[in-house]
Amino acid sequence: MDKYLNQILSGDCIEVMRGLPDASVDAIFADPPYNLQLGEKTLYRPEDQTAARAVRDEWDSFASPAEYDEFTRNWLRECKRVLKPNGALWTIGSYHNIFRVGAILQDLGFWILNDIVWVKTNPMPNFRGTRFTNAHETLIWATPEKTGKYTFNYETMKKLNGGKQMRSDWDINICLGEERVKGDDGKSLHNTQKPMDLLRRVILSSTKQGDVILDPFSGSGTTAAVAKELGRQFIGIEREEAYVQAARARVAKVSPIDLSDIEVAKPKRDEIRVAFKELIEAGLLYVGQTLVSPRGERVMITRDGQLTHPLLGKASIHVMAAKLQRSVSFNGWDYWSAEKRDGTHVAIDELRKYIRQIKSGIKQAA
Repeated sequence: MDKYLNQILSGDCIEVMRGLPDASVDAIFADPPYNLQLGEKTLYRPEDQTAARAVRDEWDSFASPAEYDEFTRNWLRECKRVLKPNGALWTIGSYHNIFRVGAILQDLGFWILNDIVWVKTNPMPNFRGTRFTNAHETLIWATPEKTGKYTFNYETMKKLNGGKQMRSDWDINICLGEERVKGDDGKSLHNTQKPMDLLRRVILSSTKQGDVILDPFSGSGTTAAVAKELGRQFIGIEREEAYVQAARARVAKVSPIDLSDIEVAKPKRDEIRVAFKELIEAGLLYVGQTLVSPRGERVMITRDGQLTHPLLGKASIHVMAAKLQRSVSFNGWDYWSAEKRDGTHVAIDELRKYIRQIKSGIKQAA
């Protein structure tokens, strides 16, 4: 396996993957041919009538939908074999192919976790003016088994999204400017190069540092470059020699970055659990003490570790916060601060962290 790691390998993806051991990679990002079938007709920009570059490469050409399906089935079958049971498969496509790819991966036993809509904030226009501007692509995130304990870095995604849950619609620019890999003629080398920001989000969401990420359609090497940047290992496979050489040169220039301000090292669900009542038992809070919300709402702590409100009655810290927010659910640890006798306030989550530190010390000593 070591001979494959952190390499851009030249060859047909199906043949090269057959040389990889079973269950040897943690994640796969696959950007297969879309089978656009654009034909020979030239597209012209309406503003100046210059020709627009379209995808007419041989690698994107298939004789029929049946041939494309067989190709898709073969590479997905190998992906499933080399993926670890708890691994992740990401694949991307447009309306031309993504529905066929999705159906085949389900036929092969993959379990779909999400579909993600990549909303292109600066899409290419529809030059003929005969259809809606195609302003998105679809990613499918799947695991090889329904029962797989896949990685999802929820807290990291939440942090990157300004403290809110990351949604399944991602607004990201298409790849332009200096990020574009250029050929000897100074023009874009690869027609469908994906933006690094898209791969950063994919990798940060579903892998851990040190994981092995396979890209069977490596192209200009975006997956490999981002994997190296983010402290992951990679295996890239590409059959077009010009792309292979460009990707190798590109990846060689990449250095890992400091992730301490990006990744949340430990998901909250893995942290030591602390009940609200434990804060009272430890003397950090007391019965009859007032808790205050960010909006100035006031409740009182009861003897049984609940909160009481003059209009809403008695409820837990979470249910009371949800009621006041008119929400189905709400995290009370993030909502309440305790009013101390001197009139100052302290967030109850800070008190919970103190209890966790004590528990962690006891656990380590044991």
